[in-house]
Amino acid sequence: MTTIDTFIAKWAASGAAERANAQLFVAELCTQLGVEAPQPKTPDESANAYVFEKTIPGAGGAKNFIDCYKRGHFVLEAKQGADADESAAPLSEAGERRRAQRKSGHGRRGTAAWDTAMEKARKQAENYARRLPHEEIADGGRPPFLMVVDVGHSIALYADWSRAGGHYIPFPDPQQYRIHLDGLRDETVCERLRLVWTDPLALDPSRRSARVTRQIADRLARLARSLESAYGGDPVGAERVSGFLMRCLFTMFAEDVGLLPEGGFTRLLDATRQ
Repeated sequence: MTTIDTFIAKWAASGAAERANAQLFVAELCTQLGVEAPQPKTPDESANAYVFEKTIPGAGGAKNFIDCYKRGHFVLEAKQGADADESAAPLSEAGERRRAQRKSGHGRRGTAAWDTAMEKARKQAENYARRLPHEEIADGGRPPFLMVVDVGHSIALYADWSRAGGHYIPFPDPQQYRIHLDGLRDETVCERLRLVWTDPLALDPSRRSARVTRQIADRLARLARSLESAYGGDPVGAERVSGFLMRCLFTMFAEDVGLLPEGGFTRLLDATRQ
């Protein structure tokens, strides 16, 4: 059994004990991802940049505690639901009630109660992000990510690229924002989580789009120079190359939006490669 298999098997068996399990789960997840685990908390809150139980101001002068916090990276709120329990019935009605209370945690997974509990946790984490004191957000704004962890089951990601702390939305999209424990076998998923810990802004789609656009522009420029070289610097040749590349780009666009059969232009280019 691999290390990741051991980790998944160990934590899939846990249940309904958020306080007992959350910190150990996060610490072992950090080990699996190869990232630094949270640091010991100190009396000086300004020094607590990456800790469990980060203290922040609450309503009416009270204090709130973030389950796990990394300055400029994320606010993590941990809960723990439970799977349906099909074990033998207890000996008494009172025993049944105790078992239900012990095993249901924040709702049985797959039920409306669990969905409600996870959404409540998201709102709680978002409220914590909004309540961060000025010294925590002075250098760039609030953390770009919220994580809602159902210990031993899933990790839900939410992002706010404005870093204003106003509204966090599912990341990367509403279909893939919740990572189930088995998903950690996918290296792409693990890399996404590593970046949340190490370089969250690298996941900003606008930055990735700009980087890809620059790469494409560079390749087109090199292609254009290569084609123009056949004309020996003749301006007419350069104009022909420009027109040809523009038609190629339009054809690629037409294929992408379904105006041409999928893969048709690529097959044509392959067929005329020589």
